[in-house]
Amino acid sequence: MNRQVILTSRPTGVAQAENFAIVDASSLPLADGQIRIRNRYLSVEPAMRGWIADASNYSAPVAIGAVMRALAVGEVVESLTEKYRPGELLVGWFGWQDEAVVEQSDIVRRITEVDLPPSLALGILGINGVSAHLALTLIGEPTSGDTVLVSTAAGAVGSAVGQIAQIFGCRTIGITGGAEKVAQCTEHFGYDAALDYKAANFSEALAAACSDGVNVYYDNTAGAISDLVYPHLSLNARVVICGTAAISSWSPWPDGPRVERHLLLKRARMQGFVIFDHMDKYEASVAQLADWVRSGWLRYQEDILNGLDTCPDALAGLYRGENKGKRIIKL
Repeated sequence: MNRQVILTSRPTGVAQAENFAIVDASSLPLADGQIRIRNRYLSVEPAMRGWIADASNYSAPVAIGAVMRALAVGEVVESLTEKYRPGELLVGWFGWQDEAVVEQSDIVRRITEVDLPPSLALGILGINGVSAHLALTLIGEPTSGDTVLVSTAAGAVGSAVGQIAQIFGCRTIGITGGAEKVAQCTEHFGYDAALDYKAANFSEALAAACSDGVNVYYDNTAGAISDLVYPHLSLNARVVICGTAAISSWSPWPDGPRVERHLLLKRARMQGFVIFDHMDKYEASVAQLADWVRSGWLRYQEDILNGLDTCPDALAGLYRGENKGKRIIKL
């Protein structure tokens, strides 16, 4: 039998445990070209909220009754293709389940970094680290001396953005929630400064930290936090939109301050980033990130939950801010 986490109802806002169920399914036989994967690690992504939303997104929503879409690290246990052999570790779209029968198109890459933990393929050497690296360099275009401001700075993406910006010689400022995560940003991830958006004096602290302007704003939140950032953009600033975690729902469309005047006066530009548009650069990015990890220039933290039973509440817990680092479920 194969235990699976399926989506049972369409959530409004962040999915809660009651939107999922754990079921037993029979193991499926392989067809020609397919691979059987035994999952070892499952990923939990903020983007999952969009994947299961009823509103339009950059990918088709997970169907009611379907296995929850997720990246996973798994071992090949059976293969009807010569390209992948039993015993190999792969990362791909294997879902929240013990076992997956997949097509070759579901595989993102073969894990070759045998000197590093395989779970990193879901975090700093996976979609989070690659998004941080490619979005910052392709859209943010950081140069030495720039001030780079990052929201959700202690998260799996944000923590990597800050460190990569420092490798490029930038001054880094992180925005996060709570004193513990502020300390994590400065002490573990090396931010030059970190600000608590929950603090009563956040607006004043932001103005003081960004007194010389923000050259690159890497935005994972949108909403009220970003509304306070836009007045501090410098001339020719670049704004990277990688997430909108602060918006509880896009139906109805939320009202708020408009950004157009800031972009016009500062001759700034704002561009969205979705990793699926850049898969041709994925492998090279992982190689670069792995080298930085080995050299000690790029640090990471993992928040590991144990067992498939932790899946249903894992996404809600992520949005409650319970995780310290990349949230992963170990099977």
